[in-house]
Formats: sequence, structure tokens, C-alpha cells
Amino acid sequence: MPSGGCICGNVRYEVQGDGEANVLCHCMDCRKISGSAYSTNAVYPEDVFKVTKGTPKQHKKTAEGGQEIISNFCGDCGSTMWREGKTFAGKRIIKVGTLDDTSILDNFKTNAELFTKNRPKWVGAQDGAAQKEGMS
Repeated sequence: MPSGGCICGNVRYEVQGDGEANVLCHCMDCRKISGSAYSTNAVYPEDVFKVTKGTPKQHKKTAEGGQEIISNFCGDCGSTMWREGKTFAGKRIIKVGTLDDTSILDNFKTNAELFTKNRPKWVGAQDGAAQKEGMS
């Protein structure tokens, strides 16, 4: 059962099984949240996800796709661990870098790239991944 958490360890979570999709997102929100060129995400059903320690803070905003998205982060260290919202109803969008098992990231196979219109020119498209200029 994969587990993860924030950098200070005050908020922890776990998920069961494999995610439904592995997605790179190039939207401007994901750039800001990750502090990088894109975010690396695994999408899990909400019923296999649970917080095992602490209580995350939440930040709600209208995302680039037009729907509200909720970021769940540690109020102490600021690490964003997952997101949720209507666009991914019933799902948790796990920030893969917050998982403890680094082999998950080492073996990450991208199913889709979102907001490719924002992808930096120096980042190439992932082989075999659906390429979407927006959410759909």
C-alpha cells in the first residue's frame, strides 16, 4: 500500500492499489504548486485514499480549466500532497513526488499530458501519452 506525506511528516496519507491514470500537467496552477515546469500526478479513486496522520489545510481556487480545484497541503511545511475537484469528481490527484516509494516515480508511465499548450519548449512530449491542450 503506497504511503506518502509532506516534507515535515505532520500530514501522512496512503492509497491502495494502482492509480487509474498517470498524468503530467503543464497548467499554470501546477507550475506554481510544484515550483517547477509541470506536475507529476497519479489519479486514484477517493475510496482507496485516506489521511493517516494530521489534518491538511486546503486552498480553493478556480483552475485554468474553469472549475474549482482544492489543494491539500501541510499547514506547517507547505507541501502540496494532493488535489481534488469537480473535474476529477470522486478522485484524488496525488502529487507523485510526495509518495515514499521512489520506485513509483522511477517507473512512472505517463498516460496523458494536460495543458500541453503551456509545455516549455525544452520539455518533450511523453511517448505514448495522450496530448491535450487543455483538460479534454
